[in-house]
Amino acid sequence: TRARLASSGSSIYKALKCKEPASADLLSYMHLLYEACPYFKFGYLSANGAIAEAFKGEDRVHIIDFQIAQGTQWVTLIQALAKRPGGPPHVRVTGIDDSVSAYARGGGLHIVGQRLTRFAKSCGVTLEFHPAVLSGCEVEPAHLWVKQGEALAVNFAFQLHHLPDESVGTMNHRDRVLRLVKSLSPKVVTLVEQQSNTNTAPFFPRFAETLNYYTAIFESIDVTLSRENKERINVEQHCLARDIVNIIACEGA
Repeated sequence: TRARLASSGSSIYKALKCKEPASADLLSYMHLLYEACPYFKFGYLSANGAIAEAFKGEDRVHIIDFQIAQGTQWVTLIQALAKRPGGPPHVRVTGIDDSVSAYARGGGLHIVGQRLTRFAKSCGVTLEFHPAVLSGCEVEPAHLWVKQGEALAVNFAFQLHHLPDESVGTMNHRDRVLRLVKSLSPKVVTLVEQQSNTNTAPFFPRFAETLNYYTAIFESIDVTLSRENKERINVEQHCLARDIVNIIACEGA
């Protein structure tokens, strides 16, 4: 709250981003969080199930992921496509991530792409990866490499709440991006979000929503990890703290 009143939230958030751990360590922390909190895993599996259903009978498919992170969501989908009767389709993935993220910094998105491509190959699936190093607010059609003859899926996993709407500014990036996605005529759009409204301007409603949501997450972690556990501290610092600062002090943008 003090950061928000002093208008220092953005600088605190950027400082936290700069202290991100190595990619392998962050992947380990994220995996631990997913195991401790069922919400993330359930959301990813539900989205993948909808995409797999939409891709039935398609020979060439394209996934646009508006927050690819480490790309771990797509492991189970690749495995499912590999087992598809008649053989797997040719898969293209366009992974979007902002330029200040550890995933994108220093060619990090290319590393994510290489990891996914290698895993897909081990499953007998041909996968092409296209990195888009920019924030969701900056996305234009030219960044997405959409081609004719491909079944298209667009994935918003815990990302849409980071796009400000009309209550935050006149630009209304959220609606612009949704109109852009609609213009692409995808076969399916998957949306995974926390059950809270954290990207609107009024501070106190946003604070209450954030408190309720993260209370549930911390209660889930309490069941599996003690508060003194070093791994838990890393999870809280590197996977949760930045999002909380972003929501409270940066208007959730």
